[in-house]
Amino acid sequence: MAQEGKAYVHAALALYYAGAQLNEDNLKKVVESLGIQADDARIKMLVASLSEINIEDVLKSASTVISAPVAAPASAPIEEKKEEAKKEEEEKEESKEVDIGEGLSGLFGM
Repeated sequence: MAQEGKAYVHAALALYYAGAQLNEDNLKKVVESLGIQADDARIKMLVASLSEINIEDVLKSASTVISAPVAAPASAPIEEKKEEAKKEEEEKEESKEVDIGEGLSGLFGM
């Protein structure tokens, strides 16, 4: 059902990019061409909502938000933490080997 709701928005965007008028009839035709049974109430609500906004401005502001590299810096510290954890594990293993060696030398009098 949630995917169906997205189809209405995508259909409206398709009309916008095609340069067609965004009205109930056109939107209904596009939705039905996708193989979805058109819900008249949803279509009316979407057309009314979109008539109050400037789609071009919304798309411009959305593209600037999407293009911002927010996730890249967040992933770097995670990788550093993983590397630090690996180094700590290696150091622990090395210290265990040293401890074993000291124990054997004490046992055999070396």
